[in-house]
Formats: sequence, C-alpha cells, structure tokens
Amino acid sequence: MNPAMKKILFSILIVLAGFSFAGCDDLLDAVPKDKMTTDTFFKSESELKAFAMNFYGMFPGTELYIANDDHYTQNNPSNEVMGKRTVPASGSGWSWGALRNVNTLLEYLPNCKDETARTQYEALARFFRAYFYFEKVKRFGDVPWYDKPVGSKDEEALNRPRDPREFIMQRMIEDIDFAIANLPSGKSAYEVTKWTAMALKSRFLLFEGTFRKYHTEFNYGADAKDYKWYLDLCAQTSYEFIQSSGYSLHKGDGPNSGYHQLFTTFSAEELTDEVILARNYNKAYGAYHNSNYTMNTGSMGCPSMTKKLAASYLCKDGSRFTDIAGWDSKLFGEETQNRDPRMAQSIRTPGYKRMGEEDFTAPDFKVTFTGYHPDKYVTTIDQDTYNNADIDLIIFRAGEVLLNYAEAKAEAGTLTQDNLDLSVNKLRDRVGMPHMDMAAANANPDPFLTDKAWGGYQNVNGANKGVILEIRRERAIELAQEGHRYYDIIRWKEGKVFEAPFYGMYFPGEGVYDLDGNGTPDIEIFSEAATSKAPVQSKLGTDIILKDGNSGLVRMHSGITCTWNEDRDYLYPIPTDERNLTHGALTQNPGWDDGLNF
Repeated sequence: MNPAMKKILFSILIVLAGFSFAGCDDLLDAVPKDKMTTDTFFKSESELKAFAMNFYGMFPGTELYIANDDHYTQNNPSNEVMGKRTVPASGSGWSWGALRNVNTLLEYLPNCKDETARTQYEALARFFRAYFYFEKVKRFGDVPWYDKPVGSKDEEALNRPRDPREFIMQRMIEDIDFAIANLPSGKSAYEVTKWTAMALKSRFLLFEGTFRKYHTEFNYGADAKDYKWYLDLCAQTSYEFIQSSGYSLHKGDGPNSGYHQLFTTFSAEELTDEVILARNYNKAYGAYHNSNYTMNTGSMGCPSMTKKLAASYLCKDGSRFTDIAGWDSKLFGEETQNRDPRMAQSIRTPGYKRMGEEDFTAPDFKVTFTGYHPDKYVTTIDQDTYNNADIDLIIFRAGEVLLNYAEAKAEAGTLTQDNLDLSVNKLRDRVGMPHMDMAAANANPDPFLTDKAWGGYQNVNGANKGVILEIRRERAIELAQEGHRYYDIIRWKEGKVFEAPFYGMYFPGEGVYDLDGNGTPDIEIFSEAATSKAPVQSKLGTDIILKDGNSGLVRMHSGITCTWNEDRDYLYPIPTDERNLTHGALTQNPGWDDGLNF
C-alpha cells in the first residue's frame, strides 16, 4: 500500500474510532447511537476498507519473536510452563470485541450497492472470523458461535452455551472457503489475499487433525469428523497452495544467509517470493516494536534458546549431533561447527557480526542466560533502543505451508518420499542440507527426540514414528522463534516436555572463555574473584548455575519446578465473570475448579 493511501486510511480510522472502537472490548458493546451510525456508513468500498483495516489488529505482534516454552526461555518460565495458571475473573483471552466488529461489517454490507466490493469484503470479514475462532478454539476448546453482532437485550445470545468444537470447525471451514473463492489472487505483503486464506486453512486443519489424533480424551461428538479427515483436507489444501500459489522459498544470497535475510529485511515487500502476509511496521506512522531491544538488553526477560533446541540441529552432513560421543560437553565453538546453517542464522555463533558492523559480536550472558543468543528480527544497532524497531514481522510464509503438508501426510499415514521431496527437502535445499530420507528415518528413530530427560516426545508411535520425529525437528528449526512452538506442544499432547530441566552452554569449570572466536575473552566464570577484564563476569552459584556445581551445562531456573497437569492444562479456564454473566450456561473446562455452582 502506498504512503498516500496509508494516510487517507489512517484519517478515516480516526473518524471510525468515534463510533465503533471507543470503550471497552466487551461482546455486548453496541454501536453508540449518538455518533456516526452503521445506517449511514458502509456505503462505499473506501468505507468498507477503512472499517476492515481494524481487523488486522487481531494478528500477533511481539509474540512473533518473544517465546517462553521449551525451546526459548526467559528469566522465569511462563505461568503455563510452571503450571501456575489460575481461573481468572475476567480477560485471559476471553474477549469478543474483534468478532463484534467483523459481524458488524457483515450485517451492514447491504448498505453498499457495489456488488463486487460487497463480495470482496464479505470474504475478508469471513477470513478474519475464521482466524478469530481458530485462536479461541486453540485456547478454550468449545466456544459459542456468533455470526451477528450481539446487543445487551439479546437474551438468547447472552445465555448461549458453548457450541461443540465440530460445529465451530465446520463454520470456520465454510468461512475460509468463501474467503479463498472471493479474495484477490495477487500477492500482497500487507493485505489478506486468497493465498493468506489458504495458508490459514492449512494451519488450522493441521492443528485440528493432530489435536484430535492425540487428544482422545475429548468427546468430539458422534457426527464429528475424525482426525484423518482434517489431516487429509490439510494436505489437499497445502498441496493446492504449493502447486498454484506462485510462492516459493526466499533464497537470498545463498545457503549461509538466505534464511537469515527473511528476518533481517526491513520491508516484507522485498520478500514476496515467500512471505504471504506480514505485519507492517514503519516508525513514520508510529508503528514500531522492540525486537532489537528485547534481544540485546537485560530488561526484557533475557530470551534465550535452550540446549534442547540447540542440540536438535543436525550436522552439516545430515548426521545427528546428539549421536556424537560427548555431544553435551563440547565447548560452544566446537558444538556450533559444521551444523545446519540455520543454526548460525538463528543465534550468535563464532564469527557472528551484527548487521552493518565489521567486528565480531559474542553471545552476551548479560542478556541471554543460556548463552544461545537469539538473532531473528535483530537488525542494525541504531534500532536497539526502546520502541525503535520497525522491521516487518512475518505472519504467514510459504515455508510453514510446506511443513504443514509433510506433517499432515505423515500423521495420516499417507506420506511418501515424493511428498517429502516436494516439501521438507525444499527447505533443506535452501540451506544446502542433505535431504530427509523417509525409510532411513523410520528405520532408526532419533533417541534424543524421545529422551524424557531432555523433554523428548512421549506420544509418537507407529510405522511413521521416525519420520514424524524428523518432521517435528524440521518444524522446530525452520519455524524457531516464530510463534508456533507452544501450540505445537498443545496439539501433540506433549505438555510434559515442560517439566524437563532447561539447560544452556557447557562450561568445564572456572576460567575465561572466548565465545566469538576473535581471540579476546567474552566471559569469566569464577568462584571467589574475577581475574580478567572480560566484559561479562559471572560468579558461580550466584550469577551462573552449572549443572554439576563447578562445571557442566548452564542450569536455568534453578529452584523452580515446572509442572504440567495432563487433565487440565491443554485448555485455558473460562473466566468466572463470564460464567456468572451467562448464569452457568458457559461450562468450565475440565480440571479447572472455579468454585461456582449453578
């Protein structure tokens, strides 16, 4: 979208805020009658577009680079990981204002006499309704379905119970199919298109198919489609995208930098070979975030990649790093040599240079306590200060659709080597890695990926066990720090992975260590007093905890016990205020005791 159009739309949005977006985010908020009304609006394409621009606020922002799970951790684990969630009185994701806005546009579309515009904006609104409900189903499971704005006197809607999950999913499919059929088919970095809708459909069908496969404890209903139905439809949708969308993978300057350039190119308009949709940031319009500040200061949680993910990267020749004797006691410089090039394009490794700089830059233990220093969406030093980053953030990209296709086929039991060559092995080609071989993977599943001590997967079985594990490895590495991991764990029913200890780099003991390979010290570890001028000086037992006391892997969250309740934690609780508001029509999710009796 050109700057002039952005300014026009921004001005219109300010006007719109006066009648539809002021006030709280409650489902029951009606459009104020003393201001511009729905009866006098929605009459032209420009008005439809201006109103619909607000829907884009549903998309995640900083959540696209900030993670707190088993692969990326922070100073403290999240409440989800620690098992410390409680039933809230309100909030916690149970908000419906965005849906109200979508349904408002759909209800008043007849105001516009331009049939072409009406169809396109109905398609856009239905895309966002499908997106909205996917986020709700992921979080809460069964939820009420609303396809019109709800007013404060609508008693039936006020007391509506949760609709069955199957009913919601089928309505989502109807919405997204309409969107696919009627949205523009051209590429756009910032506006939803047919291909965005197809990518969303691929995403939520994979989620639902694998969720139903592994979560047999839920009753989906006698008429519910089984997991294979969803997985087959995911594979079909993903295949159609691969074959007809015109999207591919961004190769950039080659295997050692092309992947990294996806996350260091300021404008997604330069990445439309792969990027289907991105969130547009531009400081000129007051749109910015904190990717640099988060990764390079000590005041934003100190995000760190864990040893578990670092160890998962294959060697450059395709062999498994964790098959090497003593893999977990190698020094940083040695463990990062000859690895999958995506490792050096995701964290700081020896030889790393900040974007636009000439000097080597080491992992900084003052801001990343495992030592595996994240580098996605980290750009030039001038953007390191608070609220000063404006690189676009990717929401959908073709690489994810390739992974969805492969996983859906594998989990459904229909995967072939040709399927892998069409999907995962294209991702491998981008970085010059050997191809995944289905027969070899199934003949010799990786024991590290199922090792309970390392938070390995416990629920993968069957003839495709090995290749499913390898596809999960590929997904973890390719989509690292892109907002997918927590809900991947949820849909696979692998919450117990959060209970394993979180580790970082290995240190053999006290001493001075050069982490970036430039010949100068980067960190000194000591027990009594520092003896060097290393920029980071860490006292054993205070600033840094090692697994074996005076040596070993960095131990994160010492003294914190993470627990996962298999009978409760895969869904969030329904807030008590909402249950009271509906007089108990909204039932509580299993395992959550809110003390309410109706």
